[in-house]
Amino acid sequence: MSYLEQLRPHDTFNQSLQANVHPTDWVNPTPSGRYHLVVIGAGTAGLVTAAGAAGLGAKVALIERGLMGGDCLNVGCVPSKALIAAARQVAAMRNAENFGVRSVMPDVDFAEVMQRLRRLRASISPHDSAQRFRQLGVDVYFGQGTFTSSNTVTVDGSGSLRDPTNGVGSLRDPTKVREANHDIQTLHFKKAVIATGARAAELPIPGLASSGYLTNESLFSLTELPRRLIVIGGGPIGCEMAQCFARLGAHVTLIEQSAHVLAREEEDAARIVQHALQRDAVQIVLQSTVVRVEQQGTDKVVVVSHAGQETQLRGDQILVSIGRTPNLDGLGLETVGVVADPRQGVQVDDRLRTSNPNIYAAGDVCSQYKFTHAADFLARIVIQNTLFLGRAKASRLIIPWCTYTSPEIAHVGLYPAEAAAKGWQLQTFTQPLSGVDRAILDGEDEGFVRVYCRRGSDRILGATIVAAHAGDLIGEVVLAMKHRIGLSKIASVIHPYPTQAEAIRKLGDQYNRTKLTPLVKTLFDTWLKWTR
Repeated sequence: MSYLEQLRPHDTFNQSLQANVHPTDWVNPTPSGRYHLVVIGAGTAGLVTAAGAAGLGAKVALIERGLMGGDCLNVGCVPSKALIAAARQVAAMRNAENFGVRSVMPDVDFAEVMQRLRRLRASISPHDSAQRFRQLGVDVYFGQGTFTSSNTVTVDGSGSLRDPTNGVGSLRDPTKVREANHDIQTLHFKKAVIATGARAAELPIPGLASSGYLTNESLFSLTELPRRLIVIGGGPIGCEMAQCFARLGAHVTLIEQSAHVLAREEEDAARIVQHALQRDAVQIVLQSTVVRVEQQGTDKVVVVSHAGQETQLRGDQILVSIGRTPNLDGLGLETVGVVADPRQGVQVDDRLRTSNPNIYAAGDVCSQYKFTHAADFLARIVIQNTLFLGRAKASRLIIPWCTYTSPEIAHVGLYPAEAAAKGWQLQTFTQPLSGVDRAILDGEDEGFVRVYCRRGSDRILGATIVAAHAGDLIGEVVLAMKHRIGLSKIASVIHPYPTQAEAIRKLGDQYNRTKLTPLVKTLFDTWLKWTR
């Protein structure tokens, strides 16, 4: 999908967005001399790398063929959370009677919801804008970046300025566009960084392409609520959007191959989220595979197979949310000997260096952790290792993640199965939210906080949280893991009462109680009796 399709409808908010992240009147600079760093891709990893390096005084070029800000700003974190926020308001109103509050049932204006999304996205976009990065001292080029040697990359900017009203024709005279962007320019560099990100994977399902479908790249261009939405894939994006659209009033069916949604997560944690989706009227079809898609009149018919039986599911729109494909096309990696896999992306070592010692990579194009915050910190490693001959390692990062359903599910570190594969024995501590006063009072007592420690130690190796604000709560555990603060020390940290974060402190209490040996407990009980 071209970036123009991501900017529909072409209202004032999307015009404002484009003016920031791919201005139609932008003139690429004329390269002069060698750059310390050339960065290809202006998503999170590329933006952090370019801004950080320029702030240290390096001469930096940043190349982007689409929209600056990448997936996160344009078709990922920002628009999806705006949509989720609206859906949560709807759910809160519908559940108000549980708190003794009687209100009129919500009347969802989907067009207004999406306009709010576009307005807020545009308001955030100046932070990722071409103008801001030029002010930071970065030379910003729009066009396709292609390696031509281990020290040069060309930028083809001849087709970068197009008419956003209909995607056909240029805003200015084509000759002048080519002149302004100098057609193909050659940039010389000392080091380069590939930060081109990833896109929604294409599924080889018969009939899918011809019937038409949505991905995260086109979903947020909707202006009308689909009456019936079929979601293929029960991973984080699939679950978030299935619940969201169901709350907004669509009839949603979610198809998942595994025995439960969020197959990567522990089963009891994922089941809580699954039941929450079902309460929000999401129809979940498990252990099923999509055989084909057919167009029958205005209906999109998804044929699924379960236990040898085929079933037809009818919808108005299909959302495909299975997997990501790294953006490798047009880079000329074979020319410079950069090894890459079309599914796994650019191969890098622990210092994020590719098979070409002059070229590094960061973000979704090379990492298994396809999160904005992961791309941010991988970029910081690249800055250290390219500009300062540093030896920072990606393996030292402790990367949490969160799925923003209601309740949320967050995780960091090892899962029990991963620990078992390493031959490590764990001691697991779980605090149900049903035993946390604030969660009870908030009506959010479904879920738990769970920490995995190395057996015989209070060292935290991993954690899973299922809670309304799991993404916020997980930060305390990540801090403890990063700085090797044991669970026993967390018990000594005073948490405000009543808060849901108290659940983490309670886990520390659980651990400390395990240190009471039978002898110590007997002596303690005796002392209590003597002091009465």
